[in-house]
Amino acid sequence: MSTIPNDAKTRRAVAPVICYPTDTLPKPDLKTYRAARLEAHKSGEVVVAPREAGCFTVPAGHFFRITSVEGPQVGDFNLWNANDLSERFYSGKTRALHGSHLNTGDRMWSSFPYLRPMATIIEDTLDWYGIDDFGGAVHDVIGTRCDPYTGNLLDGSHYHHCCHSNLTRAVADHLGIALTEAEPLVHDVMNVFMCTGFTRDTGQYFMKASPVRPGDYIEFFAEIDLLGALSACPGGDCSAEHSNDAAPCFPLLVEIFAPQKEKLGAWQSPAPNRYDGSHGR
Repeated sequence: MSTIPNDAKTRRAVAPVICYPTDTLPKPDLKTYRAARLEAHKSGEVVVAPREAGCFTVPAGHFFRITSVEGPQVGDFNLWNANDLSERFYSGKTRALHGSHLNTGDRMWSSFPYLRPMATIIEDTLDWYGIDDFGGAVHDVIGTRCDPYTGNLLDGSHYHHCCHSNLTRAVADHLGIALTEAEPLVHDVMNVFMCTGFTRDTGQYFMKASPVRPGDYIEFFAEIDLLGALSACPGGDCSAEHSNDAAPCFPLLVEIFAPQKEKLGAWQSPAPNRYDGSHGR
């Protein structure tokens, strides 16, 4: 360890500054979204089997709900612009804007150069959880997704039902493309229902038993046309095991709801980011 300077205490005591103040960030109109949702009708559903993934599409202006059914289960969630797969969920920027865990009123933002809202969380039955005494919270955008490469690196395994592989197979099947074409499309996820944080002493990413129970759900408003992919994680509720077949796992249900368009009032799908793209040249 390096030598501790005499002013170490003073340096550590410097107050933090929020990197991206969001006071000027456009706020979602939750009142309008919720009013439109009340009279929406169910237009489709996908049941995601344990240790598998499924894809679904949601038109702009529609709603979708992810529900835990049968038992406590977390899911790894990817989003793309259904009309242009180069525009995808950007977990890092979403984290910078909203924090490490998402909640009602937060948005899933898309990648550069688009950087616009893809989906807005309008309801969350786990919003009561908050931050626990360990620093854990629900619906994180810090974990990347369990994957076979890290597993192989750590223990030499070749486990094929990690969320990364599940999502890759689902995308390949949905788009009718090879696994080698689908894999680069899979990206860092929103960990739906997963309870995570960082340890106070070593700063390591941790997971703990999710508080989710059958019937709990999180619901979104689609700001643009979306392609979604959801994996029912092999970790189940992520209370102990990960990336193997040991944990009890359960299905996840995705439901899509179509509103009466007039109930959305003046809402319009957000335009791509207005930065001119010149990068100083």
